[in-house]
Amino acid sequence: MRLRPLTHTAAKQLIPVANRPIVHFVLDQVASAGVRDVGVILAPETAAAIREAIGTGERWGIKVSYIIQETPGGLAHAVRTARPFLGDSPFLMFLGDNLIQRGVAEVVRRFQDTDAEAMILLKEVDDPRRFGVAVLNGDGSVKRLVEKPADPPSNLALVGVYLFRPSIHQAIDRIEPSSRGELEITDAIQELLRTGAKVEAVQLEGWWLDTGKKDDLLEANRAVLDESAVRKILGIVDAESVITGRVEIGTGTVIEHSIVRGPVVVGDGCRISNSFVGPYTALGNASVVIHTNVQHSVILDHAYIEGVERMEDSVLGRSVSVKRAENGPKALRLFISDDSQITI
Repeated sequence: MRLRPLTHTAAKQLIPVANRPIVHFVLDQVASAGVRDVGVILAPETAAAIREAIGTGERWGIKVSYIIQETPGGLAHAVRTARPFLGDSPFLMFLGDNLIQRGVAEVVRRFQDTDAEAMILLKEVDDPRRFGVAVLNGDGSVKRLVEKPADPPSNLALVGVYLFRPSIHQAIDRIEPSSRGELEITDAIQELLRTGAKVEAVQLEGWWLDTGKKDDLLEANRAVLDESAVRKILGIVDAESVITGRVEIGTGTVIEHSIVRGPVVVGDGCRISNSFVGPYTALGNASVVIHTNVQHSVILDHAYIEGVERMEDSVLGRSVSVKRAENGPKALRLFISDDSQITI
């Protein structure tokens, strides 16, 4: 069976985790599952940036086709938009802002060995009101799905990974837009169930992170650094500095009179001076940290931070400048967009 993966992306998939765009991790997992022909759904306003980040797919050994979704009409609308690419092939649909532990190779293999028309991934969550929710029969098969219920019938949330056979296209053609004005993929799967189609569920083991919010992004950064950070020093570290644990330091980076305690990843061309960079921090390329204590934070390219006594649990966008003013606060928790300038 030939499987065609479909990755739905938007601007936030370019935010880096451990200094790599989130969508790169998605494509890592798609390629590791053995699929080689990938369609990437793009919005017109973010298409150029995502094309630049992904390219032809050569680095993953895959062929990438770009598909423009002119209006944000929902996930089922994205599948409809991709119908010429998908043809009559079964396919994997992987939302580009999701990260899951252990990848999708096993679930792809399982789908290929079953006669189900669809397969969904589920994960127990504390607040299922934020997600599509599944109700299962006693044998573990799917009984029904509910999108973002006010009174959740279960705590089993739909992970943003789905496998479908071509019958999903006819199901999408039969559904109507939801109250949000979108064609919901949960409604399309519910339509499959209504017609008696077999829908299987796999409960995900390990972590699942939907990186759409700041805390989720920080947790994704922590999880990836925990699993993948290695000790690799490519820059210059002076004799007064101490590098402890799994720390990756990029080419052209200079570290002086500082402590860096891993897991940490520091990009290329950075400068860290008279500072402490603590665990679970990712510092983007060409960033500067001076007289600052920072940990558990994601800092994008070209950031400038000086004189901050303690920064933690923060996300800083590209080209952000943060400097201490007189009588400023002792601790910071920030979520700052690109090109901001803040004096504190």
